[in-house]
Amino acid sequence: MVDVRHADQNPDVDHLTLTDVLAALSDPLRVGLVRLLADGHEHNFGDFDAPVAKSTLSHHLKVLNTAGLTWRREEGTRCFIRLRRDDLDTRFPDLLDTVLAAADRDDVGGHVSTPVKPGAER
Repeated sequence: MVDVRHADQNPDVDHLTLTDVLAALSDPLRVGLVRLLADGHEHNFGDFDAPVAKSTLSHHLKVLNTAGLTWRREEGTRCFIRLRRDDLDTRFPDLLDTVLAAADRDDVGGHVSTPVKPGAER
């Protein structure tokens, strides 16, 4: 069964603002998270390997979600996150591609990873 307690945390695409999105992308750790989420997969909160405490990681993921960069879904005790790529591309054409290209070029947020689990394909 899907837990919808946090469904209101996924803002409607019409409510996404450029200033909120850019503010969320102003932190290197959050840019690193977006780089990982750009793979198009849904990730479990526990998949992220970042050099910060879980509470700090949770805060950064919440900032991304509140700004409208991610979809958040809870299922039981697990939290799943994915990038709102289509919504962002519709609302702000080329913004995400530009940010990701610059982040790759400058290796912004490169210290964040998702450990590959045995048998998992990435």
